[in-house]
Amino acid sequence: MAKFLDTNGVSHYLQQLINGSEKQLILISPYLKTSQRIKQSLEDKNRMKIDIRIIYRDPDPAEENWLKSLHSIRTSCCQNLHAKCYLNEKEAIITSMNLYQFSQQNNHEMGIYVEKNNDAELYASIYDEAMRLVRISDEIKVTVAQVPKNPDKALKPASTVPGHCIRCKTEIKLNPMVPYCGKCYASWKKINNDSYEEKYCHICGKPNSSSKLKPGCYHCYNANKDVLEFPLQ
Repeated sequence: MAKFLDTNGVSHYLQQLINGSEKQLILISPYLKTSQRIKQSLEDKNRMKIDIRIIYRDPDPAEENWLKSLHSIRTSCCQNLHAKCYLNEKEAIITSMNLYQFSQQNNHEMGIYVEKNNDAELYASIYDEAMRLVRISDEIKVTVAQVPKNPDKALKPASTVPGHCIRCKTEIKLNPMVPYCGKCYASWKKINNDSYEEKYCHICGKPNSSSKLKPGCYHCYNANKDVLEFPLQ
């Protein structure tokens, strides 16, 4: 059952939602200028390397520079965005409040809090719409190119290396959108959970807490995100 939130409730549950995220975090807000406390929480989640997406319309320049320093966070710009929605893999908030410190401290806001376990259908509708906004948004990429310290150890072009099944490590075609071999995909289909934790990185084959939603390890994703298509890219 959904829960009504006032201004203080939105701020409290938003902080708890960010802190409680373990696999995925999506923050959708037209305006972006976060409080120090939320910054600290996002920096902590960045260190944990969970999948974080932030969708906004009009960022603060200083905020953009700060976000660029957090390598696990992907930011996107969505024109005409007016929705404010925050969710992780277990809960969601739909609210009038932007992810903006001034709004938290000065405005009169309202919101609705939803738990996946208590209202799976409503949570699924919120998640589906959030993912639609992710797909239609233009990702903001850091333009500074990094040159490998040892060119001999640079990754080979994607077309010359095989991929690996994220469940059994069998060599398969390199395609992060299809990270299972046929047998393991049939097994996964019975679960049909995009965030279900698997054992290996699809690209390098090393042990990794992968999933259909996030099939590559942190290093392989960063090295290949401009040449391969990923589920959340």
